[in-house]
Amino acid sequence: MKVLVTGASGLIGNALCARLTSEGHEVVRVLHRKDTGIHPETPAVSLDMARALRPEDWTPRLAGVDAVVNCAGVLQDSARENTRHVHSTGASALFVACEQAGVNKVIHFSAIGVDRQQPSAFSASKLAGDEALMTRRLEWVILRPSVVLGRPAFGASALFRGLAALPLLPLMPHTGRLQVVQLDDVISTVLFFLKPGSPSRLTLELAGPVALSMSEVVGCYRRWFEWRSAREFILPNWTAAILYRLGDAAARLGWRPPMRTNAAKEITRGAVGDPRPWMTATGIQPSSLTAALRLNPATVQERWFAGLYFVKPALFVVLPLFWILTGIISLTIGWRSGVDLLIGTAAGALAEPAVVAGALADIVVGAFIAYRPTSRLGLFGAITVSLFYAIAGIILRPDLWFEPLGPLLKIFPILVLHFAALAILEER
Repeated sequence: MKVLVTGASGLIGNALCARLTSEGHEVVRVLHRKDTGIHPETPAVSLDMARALRPEDWTPRLAGVDAVVNCAGVLQDSARENTRHVHSTGASALFVACEQAGVNKVIHFSAIGVDRQQPSAFSASKLAGDEALMTRRLEWVILRPSVVLGRPAFGASALFRGLAALPLLPLMPHTGRLQVVQLDDVISTVLFFLKPGSPSRLTLELAGPVALSMSEVVGCYRRWFEWRSAREFILPNWTAAILYRLGDAAARLGWRPPMRTNAAKEITRGAVGDPRPWMTATGIQPSSLTAALRLNPATVQERWFAGLYFVKPALFVVLPLFWILTGIISLTIGWRSGVDLLIGTAAGALAEPAVVAGALADIVVGAFIAYRPTSRLGLFGAITVSLFYAIAGIILRPDLWFEPLGPLLKIFPILVLHFAALAILEER
């Protein structure tokens, strides 16, 4: 069977492509950006669902395809993401194209609870996509999973690991309960409905067997890590609101923080449902979080990831601020000190232009690190600039290497921090 999978770089899409390939199916991965190198043995199509808004945008991709699995989704509108286009308009265009091309089997991922309440643009657009599919003459199946957790550290799986590593556990106010569902059970469900003769025109909630609070989910991960329970405290409403807004700001810079204002609205509703129709239709018995974690004991890489989870945003806040503020200080209150450092050296005649050039380079490097699409380039730029400063210091001001506060010696820990940031930059 030839299966086209949209959202192929996400948690569900990535795992599904691997499973389909291992079972001998031909897979076409649809990615919203150029090939990420995941599953290089399977063909990939670079197509942004937020821009593929007409059936004819999809028709060439469906040649020879037997089934489509739509895993594409975005949490919140931003400069780079559009919930309505991805979940509704783009998805609807795909469904029409499937009907026109004779691709009858379509499995579509929605979200649990969107038929009951739509507190945000995320759930409202998800519901619109569901309704668009229901009108088509296709063998469709709509899957509405709760929060999906699995061995891969991505999205909620990553967030819960990071929270579990905190010695003090901050809890967001007004959070609903979660019937978390295991990634393996979700993938097995898709494979079941891809079989010939499987039932269709169904809408199923994929929910785990136990409803847990956020605290209880994090507690499961702490026990998995073999760590003691953390002390808990509920964040004040104003603090939580600030954190959600900071997440929105990071999203505007191209990052994908799980804590954004849409997430605040969605977790208030919770993610609970009735798994019995799913179990009856497929025969799948969903695993509890505790049982799933017990099957895969935590190892050092899980503990490292958890410990670094909140170090990463700290790095990508501190490093841009360091470079940008250094440049601003050099152009303002630190101007005279910077020029005086170069007066009397071989570069004395160029002291003022050199200070300006260095300050502008610092600001550009900081801005590049802060903006996700250019962050890798910015980190390499920071390493290059730091090495240049070290070499220039050796040549022009070797005495600074012996200063009590070590202005040049500090270049080396700065370099290490940038290499660490490069090592943990990628999210998937």
